[in-house]
Amino acid sequence: MPRSKDIQEQMRTEVIEIYQSGKGYKAISKALGLQRTTVRAIIHKWQKHGTVVNLPRSGRPTKITPRAQRRLIREVTKDPRTTSKELQASLASIKVSVHDSTIRKRLGKNGLHGRFPRRKSLLSKKNIRARLKDCQDFWENTLWTDESKVELFGRQMSRYIWRKRNTAFQKKNIIPTVKYGGGSVMVWGCFAASGPGRLAAIDGTMNSTVYQKILKENVRPSVRQLKLKRSWVLLQDNDPKHTSKSTSEWLKKNKMKTLEWPSQSPDLNPIEMLWHDLKKAVHARKPSNKAELQQFCK
Repeated sequence: MPRSKDIQEQMRTEVIEIYQSGKGYKAISKALGLQRTTVRAIIHKWQKHGTVVNLPRSGRPTKITPRAQRRLIREVTKDPRTTSKELQASLASIKVSVHDSTIRKRLGKNGLHGRFPRRKSLLSKKNIRARLKDCQDFWENTLWTDESKVELFGRQMSRYIWRKRNTAFQKKNIIPTVKYGGGSVMVWGCFAASGPGRLAAIDGTMNSTVYQKILKENVRPSVRQLKLKRSWVLLQDNDPKHTSKSTSEWLKKNKMKTLEWPSQSPDLNPIEMLWHDLKKAVHARKPSNKAELQQFCK
């Protein structure tokens, strides 16, 4: 049997208003062109619930009880390889009969979705410990290096503000900017797992000769300061100054072992996070000139 057409809320309100004026079911039915049984149902609902708005319907009750749901989640958490058919059989043992698609939907609502597992080499616990130790020993013995520009004013000063719509250009909601950042200093820095090493300011244009001088004056003192082992490795990016023929020969002559680094991979160098922290701390001190800027960086 098809569902009867729903009466609009405005029409139901009119039924109640006419009823409250003292008219009976027959008169209301004739005035509004509704079935007498429909009028009676609207009035009874209003008398019982005090409203003519559609109330939430209960719908079909779920077959999976809270207890059955907890069982499903517990089983797939314990063994992610359990199939929906196996879960169906498990629920049948507690007299809950549902389709396996129902089980998948219920798990999905709880954030558990069927996915293909990732594949990786089978490692014993001994192999895992050995690999981890090798990684720790290697990275703890790595000296990370890089250059960065620190500006007096610039994007490093950006922050969030609370404001209303159409107030973006009010004086209190803007940050003044200066052309070319108001001056800046270029710095070279390094750090290892044990802490930060030396920081050197770069005067003028950075080229291979200047870079080699910075390495000569700062790398080995930083290695001693950070107490790296004799097998320490220097890590630098693929900037042309770092990989030039003269720099490569200088590194080889001075017995500084470098780690090969993939191109376009600045995100792999954790010194980028160190630069972020440095700039944040420097600008919190509000340097007013380049001399103070350099001093605060160090």
